[in-house]
Amino acid sequence: MIQTPYYLIDKARLLPNMEKIARLREQSGAKALLALKCFSTWPVFDFMRDYMDGTTSSSLYELRLGAEKFGGESHGYSVGWADHEINDAVKYADKIIFNSLGQLDRFGAKAQGIATGLRLNPQFSTSGFDLADPARPFSRLGEWDMARLEMAQGRINGVMIHYNCENDDFDLFSAQLTRIETEFGAFLKTLDWVSLGGGIHFIGEGYPLDQLADRLKAFSDAMGVQVYLEPGEAAITRSTTLEVSVLDLIDNGKKIAIVDSSIEAHMLDLLIYRETAKLPQNGMHEYQIAGKTCLAGDIFGDAKFDKPLEIGDRISIDDAAGYTMVKKNWFNGVKMPGIAVRELDGTVKLVRDFGYEDFAAALG
Repeated sequence: MIQTPYYLIDKARLLPNMEKIARLREQSGAKALLALKCFSTWPVFDFMRDYMDGTTSSSLYELRLGAEKFGGESHGYSVGWADHEINDAVKYADKIIFNSLGQLDRFGAKAQGIATGLRLNPQFSTSGFDLADPARPFSRLGEWDMARLEMAQGRINGVMIHYNCENDDFDLFSAQLTRIETEFGAFLKTLDWVSLGGGIHFIGEGYPLDQLADRLKAFSDAMGVQVYLEPGEAAITRSTTLEVSVLDLIDNGKKIAIVDSSIEAHMLDLLIYRETAKLPQNGMHEYQIAGKTCLAGDIFGDAKFDKPLEIGDRISIDDAAGYTMVKKNWFNGVKMPGIAVRELDGTVKLVRDFGYEDFAAALG
């Protein structure tokens, strides 16, 4: 039995997402790139690459990882490329995307020979969190002024547009795409490709996938461009659990189970966005599931079980792939979760473990 805590990636649960992505690619003509900022766990890249076209990145290291471990197309974007990075970025990228006209002016000549793009900010988004809203006031993410965009003509052949965030509303997506066509269509028609980014929750139950495919194809045909999508959560939603064990049980007026993990260290977005983990909700025995760090608010949430918990019991925390393994950290020196993969035949193997040597090496 693998020692907890560990992330367990289940290929049988990953497969339906991959099949929907493959179907969307086939019906729409769009290409799909895995967003490494969300999920970079490369031991399952060999499985995912059969269903996707490549990767998209937000830094030099992500770019190199995608090129070396995933293959296919490698799109390299950064909010700010540095002088000491640009040569390597161009080496690993099939397409390099600049965040601003200033970065294009500075490094465009270095990118001659590969496809070059610019980030376009449409000045609207579906994000409900100011922290994550790329169209927030004074956003530094991309160019929006047509005069500045037109100054890039002849030097770029594509744009990247990020404006969706967990958007499961097809009608809203379609209406906003119409707005992009209306406001930027003349400019887009001069390009070869357009990335519409990620954040489209097309793997959700009941999502009209066929309508999305038709809408993407219509956009591609009208603009005369190759469309790219950059699924992150859509690729890995519901594929992974965080396996933890109960270390202690406390009753201070509320029953609390302390586990050998932490939201601060292992599921950081729960803390950042004040969300609750997807915990078991079956039974009449209620417990608050809490982490083992000294942070008072290190709490996964409330769970229900069909029998009282005991020390040593194991708990599976669902939907633990997105923005977890890429953000895990060594807060309090708590052991990082290992990474395990369940194959389609049901066998489970531990592909990565972390120990004291990793902790010490990260700090000096």
